[in-house]
Amino acid sequence: MNIGITCYPSLGGSGVVATELGKLLAERGHNVHFITAGMPFRLGQFHPNIFFHEVEVNQYDVFKHPPYDLTLANRMAQVAETEKLDLLHVHYAVPHALCAYLAKQMVGDHLKIMTTLHGTDITVLGYDPGLRDMIRFGIEKSDIVTAVSKDLIRETKEVLQVDKPIELVYNFVDKRRYSKKDVHEWRAKFAPQGEKIIMHISNFRPVKRVQDVVMIFRELHKKVPSKLILIGEGPEQSSIRQLIKENDLCEDVIFLGKQDDVAEVLSLADLMILPSEKESFGLVALEAMACGVPVIASNAGGLPEVVVHGKSGFLCEIGETDKMAHFAIQLLSDEEMYQTFSDEALRRSQEKFSHEQITLQYEALYYKLCKE
Repeated sequence: MNIGITCYPSLGGSGVVATELGKLLAERGHNVHFITAGMPFRLGQFHPNIFFHEVEVNQYDVFKHPPYDLTLANRMAQVAETEKLDLLHVHYAVPHALCAYLAKQMVGDHLKIMTTLHGTDITVLGYDPGLRDMIRFGIEKSDIVTAVSKDLIRETKEVLQVDKPIELVYNFVDKRRYSKKDVHEWRAKFAPQGEKIIMHISNFRPVKRVQDVVMIFRELHKKVPSKLILIGEGPEQSSIRQLIKENDLCEDVIFLGKQDDVAEVLSLADLMILPSEKESFGLVALEAMACGVPVIASNAGGLPEVVVHGKSGFLCEIGETDKMAHFAIQLLSDEEMYQTFSDEALRRSQEKFSHEQITLQYEALYYKLCKE
């Protein structure tokens, strides 16, 4: 098949999943055409079945802002015609599904559209009355719509009142890349006294509640010799640094900034903490589990579909930092219990969210779509 993929090429779960999916589809013999504003950061090395078509946006005096949406739609139509695309698989309803629909009107109904919802266009933009109808339109005009969790499907139907059936296709992890690796030299650098390593990865926005991570670590650190590694950057970073300073934790907290590829870094962690207010899926949790790292997270969004409470990690209500700290201390103080959780995290990531399984699920939907 000839498949077009449009996503945001920068850091973020949706871009990661879309890019990794494209690479897996290419491995299976499909021709994959990325139509994006920049090179997807996870695209990696050359592959003969993968093609990149850049969306170059020019500034014209007649427009106050560069017309990205119109340029993207036009580029989609161009690529669809020249490369004889069977379908466009777009990630996010706004603006990508709307651009795909416009491209379809330009080239004809033979071009099919699959839209995958990842969360932000529902959990944030969907609550904006000025955008709600537009998002609903993009979803309704797609030929097939998928979402990355049952909770996101529920919220989409609840917020937007859409009639369109939505298929559940979970995010995935490539176990060839995400696995427990020997990082003893790195551990010697970050935890020279054999301390436990706690990790958090996010975009440091308020919804991620990184301050809660610091509060959890503060209590854990009193009982278990440990280090906290924070990966990512964002608007909350200054306030987080201040909180760390106020709690005299500067010597035990390490900022690693943005990391394009966390597959290696995750093997450093003994525990992943994700106390988010909202998570449509929780890709970081899954990636940690694939490296045998148990997860302590909030009982929010799609996280309970990834982390099984009392088996591969623990789930607490949003803001219950004391309870999260209690579970962290319990888990890191009992070696037998920890190993059981670690084994279960690895097993669940491979059996429920394997790259082979999810790729086949998407592929089956593509064939179904193109037969209609």
